[in-house]
Amino acid sequence: MKWLADENLDNAIVRGLLRRSYGFDIARAQDVPQISGEEDTVMLDWATRNDRAVLTHDVSTMIPAMRELLRNSRCAPNVFVPDSLPDGLAIEDIS
Repeated sequence: MKWLADENLDNAIVRGLLRRSYGFDIARAQDVPQISGEEDTVMLDWATRNDRAVLTHDVSTMIPAMRELLRNSRCAPNVFVPDSLPDGLAIEDIS
């Protein structure tokens, strides 16, 4: 599985995933020039075209963006990580 970390995903989770699993394939949205700072629909479209699942804390804007994309095409899968979930548990659940 290839992943894309939304810009608001806690970087401690990204670092933990990379430490825990050698070769874990994750890109951070802020490191991808085509989507850095763009709206969620742009990021989701990129993730879809690049066969990546999205990791995010952002339920409030991501769900409407998913719905918008799904009206006309397909959308990358999203994994919503609650802000209240301790980083260690999030890392364990994702990896």
